Formats: sequence, structure tokens, C-alpha cells
Amino acid sequence: MPVEEFVAGWISGAVGLVLGHPFDTVKLLGFFKGMSFPVASIAVVNSVLFGVYSNALLLLTATSHQERRAQPPSYMHIFLAGCTGGFLQAYFLAPFDLIKVRLQNQTEPRAQPGSPRPRYQGPMHCAASIFQEEGPRGLFRGAWALTLRDTPTLGIYFITYEGLCHQYTPEGQNPSSATVLVAGGFAGIASWVTATPLDVIKSRMQMDGLRGKVYRGVLDCMVSSVRQEGVGVFLRGLTINSARAFPVNAVTFLSYEYLLRWWG
Repeated sequence: MPVEEFVAGWISGAVGLVLGHPFDTVKLLGFFKGMSFPVASIAVVNSVLFGVYSNALLLLTATSHQERRAQPPSYMHIFLAGCTGGFLQAYFLAPFDLIKVRLQNQTEPRAQPGSPRPRYQGPMHCAASIFQEEGPRGLFRGAWALTLRDTPTLGIYFITYEGLCHQYTPEGQNPSSATVLVAGGFAGIASWVTATPLDVIKSRMQMDGLRGKVYRGVLDCMVSSVRQEGVGVFLRGLTINSARAFPVNAVTFLSYEYLLRWWG
């Protein structure tokens, strides 16, 4: 099993996160308030995604990353490989994402003289508190919604990227840097358009254990959210996430492609 894709995914994920941090800091309190989580956690998740995707595509097509420009895989194979990567990524991502959401949604004022201390003092304290108060399963709260979000979304993510690269690259050649940047950016936007409805539900499920259980499951959370806030609730945060997704994913794919060519 080639390991270059895992390492390239690790590094490109870290690069993308560094670029995306300024976008995170301008988001508002609420479900989509931004906060940078440790680079190592995002790098691990990205490593799993790109590594599993590339190796799944290798199993489906028997062609390496370098050979795929001359023998482009079918969109069905790309979609299946992307879904496989998204499905496995979700289980690695779930605890990290839960901690991120809990920290993002802290409404207590920052530590000032006379002000109460935030519930969580940082990622490690948040993880330990969840484990102690909610048990090991608490760290995977919202994992089912996360899996439903990421499995088809990442299939669409890779189809968008590979499709645009194929369309604007001469046959048998590697895509130019400009093509990779644009294709990666639009892949990021396409993924958030698909993911946003379930991302809202996922975030609510993850916050459900904080002050008592409110929802009986994913479907109950969907129905309750629509009843209380209307169908528009499923588009909450789409604009800011799309604005962040374009540059982050453009640089992520550019880093990934150049690393694989360098090792190739």
C-alpha cells in the first residue's frame, strides 16, 4: 500500500489549516464560530482522507496516482473512493470535531478579573471533561451525523476536483498550478454546499450532551430544528464556510499534488 498519499495528505492538511485560520477568527458566536484546532489533529484526519482515497482508487482501477493522468478513472470509481475516504475519516475526525465544536460554543466571557472561568480550559481539558462526564461514547457524540455528512460529500468533493482538472488539462499531462488551485477551490465549495445541512445537525447533536439530552437521534434533531427555525436553518453558515473553503482547499490540493510529483 503506497504511503506517500498519507504523508502528502498530512502535510497538505496542515498547510490548508494554517491558511484557513484567519477566516476562522472572523466568524461569530454560534454554530459556526471559528477556532483553530491543533494542526496535528487536522493533519491526521487529512492524511486518512487522502491516503484512503488514493489507495481505494488504486484498488478499483489498478493505476497509480501518476498513471491516472494518462488513464483517467471513471467518475463512479472516483465517487466510490471518495465516499470510502469520507466514511473512514469520519471516525478519526469525530472526537476532534466534537472538542472543536464544544470549545467554539463556549459563551462564557474570556478570563478577566471577576469573570467566571470558561467551562473548558483547552482541548485536553475538554476531552478529559467529556470522558469523565459522558463516558467514552461521549467523545463520539454526533459521529453518526458526521458520517452521513462526510461519506457522500467527499465523493462529490473528489469528483468536482478530478472533473475540473480533467476538463482543463491536455490529455496525458499534469494539471497546471492554476488549474489545481481553481479545481481545488471549487471542490471545497461543492463539498460545503452538500455538507452544510448535516453539518448543522451534527453540531447540534454534539452540543446535546452539554446541558442535558434534548434530541432522540439525527431524525428527531432535523424535525425539531425545522419546527423551531424553518427550513432555512439547514443553510446556516454556508456563506462563510464557502468563502473559507475556496482558498483552503485550493492550497491543500496544490500542496498535495506537488508533494506527490516531488516524490514521484
